[in-house]
Amino acid sequence: MKPKRILALDGGGICGVFSLKVLQRIEQLFRQRYPAKPGQPEVRLRDVFDFFAGTSTGAIIATFLAWGLTVDEVLELYARRGAEMFTPAPWYLRFWKTKFQAETITKFFQSYFVEGKDRTPALLGTEMLREKDGTLKYLMAVMRDASTGSAWPVTNNPLAKYNDRSRPDCNLDIPLWQLLRASTAAPTYFPPEEIKLGDQTHIFVDGGITPYNNPALIAALTATLPCYRIGWPTGRDRLQVVSVGACSTRTKLKKDKARKVYKLDFLEFIAPAFLGTVAMEQDLLCRVLGYCTFGADLDSELEALPGTQGGLLAGGEKKFTYVRYDKHFSAAEIAAIERTTGQSFSLDNLKLIEHLDAIGDAYAREFVKPEHLFPPGID
Repeated sequence: MKPKRILALDGGGICGVFSLKVLQRIEQLFRQRYPAKPGQPEVRLRDVFDFFAGTSTGAIIATFLAWGLTVDEVLELYARRGAEMFTPAPWYLRFWKTKFQAETITKFFQSYFVEGKDRTPALLGTEMLREKDGTLKYLMAVMRDASTGSAWPVTNNPLAKYNDRSRPDCNLDIPLWQLLRASTAAPTYFPPEEIKLGDQTHIFVDGGITPYNNPALIAALTATLPCYRIGWPTGRDRLQVVSVGACSTRTKLKKDKARKVYKLDFLEFIAPAFLGTVAMEQDLLCRVLGYCTFGADLDSELEALPGTQGGLLAGGEKKFTYVRYDKHFSAAEIAAIERTTGQSFSLDNLKLIEHLDAIGDAYAREFVKPEHLFPPGID
């Protein structure tokens, strides 16, 4: 059987540019592996991946790639339209509510995810995510339902429990643009997104406020656990998960602050520290369950857990082949970037795009290798 491939993309604001440079290299390697025949277009990631999963900015990229855009085309959109996605809110809202307005980013999504001659909004259940032969490209966008307090990794799987067309609250009838707005509604950055499901209105916020800012594990579980009704077989030679981060950092306090954390320190320290720790745990679990062909050290004791060194499962028991690409920035590296650019290292600083592009390009050239993506049994 041809192995199934999952592409999972982290959230991370404008650091999605780093992710795109890694994806650009991955797309190049697939084009070298499967050269285009005369008169045919070059391979796109949609041609080789079966399942696209993303959180926040990762959800945007995943949806564009599942839609059929090349990585170069998505990069061009980030460079050309990034300023529109981060349109400042009026001053009185920036002071106490959100930094950016929702209207502009909403129009950006609405302008692209349409179908038919009348350009009607494409829904999650759109046929645009199917190949000519009817094969479905699975798409997952992660968000948090603030109304129920639950993580919401929604997919376009037609067999999923809440995608039953007979349901008045069928998820397949939600517009793609609205799901992306919900997945990117980071608190203090963008206002929440309201989505009507049947006779109830739910309030959604950014998927980074869930355990799945790194959506690799939940995507693999969704593809394989019986309850999710996709039912792909597991095994090193049957399933591959390629996970791409968006520049991770480790949140730390200076010693004088660490002795006593006040309420005002919560947004600055506790929230990002918790989210970063959970994302690292998701990566750890993928390496324990999967056969890791590449990934940076998790810490000085675990190290990278490559291959069968993840323990618990023997090589033949590993559930999938796993690749993790991400660059971890130390506090010293962030300080050096800020000195060099004169810009603060924040997830909404558009002036860092060019610098992140260069960092991502250098990382991809050094670390993204064919042997990670095409180990024995995966082709």
